[in-house]
Amino acid sequence: MIPEDLRYTAEHEWLAPAGEGTFKVGITHFAQDSLGDIVFVQLPEAGATFEAGAALGEVESTKSVSEIYSPVSGEVVAVNPALESTPELINSDPYGEGWLVEVKPADPAAVDALLDAKAYGELTVS
Repeated sequence: MIPEDLRYTAEHEWLAPAGEGTFKVGITHFAQDSLGDIVFVQLPEAGATFEAGAALGEVESTKSVSEIYSPVSGEVVAVNPALESTPELINSDPYGEGWLVEVKPADPAAVDALLDAKAYGELTVS
């Protein structure tokens, strides 16, 4: 269930290449499953910059509110417009239509330092 071609954080975010040196960011199946039904998403505007590990938004579910952390330092170049009206896409398609933002890393090599699918899978084994 963990896609092999993505990179992951210990805080349950994923990164996927989006082209032109940018990466889509979302939360993992494990994270959305733990949160329950997602009802609201607060995301930054395009142009915002973040340091790795800084909060870049929030996901509100029927159970709780959780912060989303920037996996890498860089600039937000796009925000998923579909989530404003249909935040439940994060539940139904966390690795596809439920992406959150697209970022341009300040240091592209930082992406390679994130967890691979095997390491992330070991982290989530209960």
